[in-house]
Amino acid sequence: MDKIAMLTEILQANPNDAFARYGLAMEHLGQGDHEKALAEFADVTARNPDYVPAYQMSAQTLAKLHRNDEAIARLRAGLEAARHTNNGHASSEMQALLDELES
Repeated sequence: MDKIAMLTEILQANPNDAFARYGLAMEHLGQGDHEKALAEFADVTARNPDYVPAYQMSAQTLAKLHRNDEAIARLRAGLEAARHTNNGHASSEMQALLDELES
């Protein structure tokens, strides 16, 4: 069973499993399917608003696709989640990308 099939099976049993959904997004990203990855990242944050890595990776993906307005919106939401969870490392990385995109 490939990773996407395995993660999909896990999510059928527990759709709110943020780690599995994030892993599924990363697998799609690794296979070059940006739209599926972005949809899964969005699902992660809709179900788990404090899951900071999903904001960060979706923003980075959007920035690479030159979808800067969307990336900026994800970064702002991610910064709020990072502050809420006291994730200073992610906050500093997201702030640096936000500064770059807004300059």
